[in-house]
Amino acid sequence: MKKHLTLIALLGALFATAGITPAQAEAATAAKPAAKKKVVKKAPAKKAAAAAAAAAPAAKMPFSSDAEDDDSEPELGGTLSADFQCEMGHKLTIWKNETDDKHIAIRWDKRIHRLTRVETTTGANRFENRKMGLVWIGIPAKGLLLDSKKGQQLANECKNAEQMKAAAAPAANPTVAAAPQQN
Repeated sequence: MKKHLTLIALLGALFATAGITPAQAEAATAAKPAAKKKVVKKAPAKKAAAAAAAAAPAAKMPFSSDAEDDDSEPELGGTLSADFQCEMGHKLTIWKNETDDKHIAIRWDKRIHRLTRVETTTGANRFENRKMGLVWIGIPAKGLLLDSKKGQQLANECKNAEQMKAAAAPAANPTVAAAPQQN
């Protein structure tokens, strides 16, 4: 008997937080007294929030914002851009703000994503957007775009115009063979 009273009290508290009336709770308890109940979430509140978000115009996030909203498209005014050519014909564009070295914006898959700098021990430039799963790793010779959610490369051997010139320079100027050394 104590088990049933405890169960009813517990279910009453659960249903009170979920917004279900005591009459509905008793009917559910009488129908299946030994069955475990699932927590019921309020769907109308989610629908109302989604409708309000859809009705409000999408505000662009400032490029140098410290906000955690990685889903918003960044404002690109006053930034410098660099186009990158990658293996297998992939292309991407990266925007940097000279006054903000903690963020970049990257155009990938017909969308502009905001990435935040992550400190590394190697000195490579690593930027991430955890919500989208994008990771950009930039080293002096090339860049690499990863999908951390799928665990795969999206683009490799990404080079801008300066990196392409630097890579082509050694090929254009072959080194002179060293003279044989005498022992």
